[in-house]
Amino acid sequence: MDNVLDTMICRIPGLKAQERISLAEKFDNIEEFSILSINDIEILLGRNLKAMPWNMIDLRAKAEKDNQKIQKFGIHMVSWRDEKYPPLLREIYDPPLLIFYRGILPNPDKPLAAVVGTRKPSSQAALMAFDLGRELGEKGVPVVSGLALGIDSMAHRGNIEAGSPTVAVLGTSPEMVYPASNRILAKRIIETGGIILSEYPPGTGPRKWNFPERNRIISGLSRGVVIVEAPEKSGALITARFALEQNRDLWVHSVGLSSRWGMGTIRLKEEGAAVIASASDILAEWKEEYLERRIS
Repeated sequence: MDNVLDTMICRIPGLKAQERISLAEKFDNIEEFSILSINDIEILLGRNLKAMPWNMIDLRAKAEKDNQKIQKFGIHMVSWRDEKYPPLLREIYDPPLLIFYRGILPNPDKPLAAVVGTRKPSSQAALMAFDLGRELGEKGVPVVSGLALGIDSMAHRGNIEAGSPTVAVLGTSPEMVYPASNRILAKRIIETGGIILSEYPPGTGPRKWNFPERNRIISGLSRGVVIVEAPEKSGALITARFALEQNRDLWVHSVGLSSRWGMGTIRLKEEGAAVIASASDILAEWKEEYLERRIS
């Protein structure tokens, strides 16, 4: 399969993830796809596209340039069509057509746990996120998070401390780590066998709407999601919503229930989310025999 074709599809502005998958299922020949017009795409998708104007010549040029950047920055890519594509992520309603990544794809036979929360945590919540990441790592469970400041970074750091290949899902392309202050952490993630990944092609900087979109990937990769501490309008609550829609386990950490920054955490508990205090609570729910079978 020509990677340029899938990259072209990813470059069409204004499409939903499901629509990109739909186009990929219809075409496996770049020459056939390259002769289509905007109107042809609209007919295939059954709706009008109100995005910025584009044409196939420009899209193909951008896709070919993307592939040059991929080689330059040491980025790999895996398509939804590929057997190496993460199996749990493939199951969600709107999986990304392409994953661009640096590092090593997570072992599909190991369960992953997402640990997320506010960018401005209390000191106690930051410590608990680190401890949770470390405890999970000691049991062979990689942590998935968003490489944001605060809870995300602390969970990644704790997982790395335990020697676990942590998974960072970006709202930018893999070579444009955001925030810049986490570039050293991103480098360490890769050096310790983990991965930084994104659905966005090379050259994609931080756009505010990318971060809510990437949250579905955080939960989609994971068997369960822990919200450590989250205020009422935290992006972590978007991840919690995705977790429920994707039929993932959802927990809140007890530290977020007694915090002035934990109103969102409290609301999730009131709506039925289970409360945990450590990684052992997660492992007990997942059952030791399951973990031994999957991790060994």
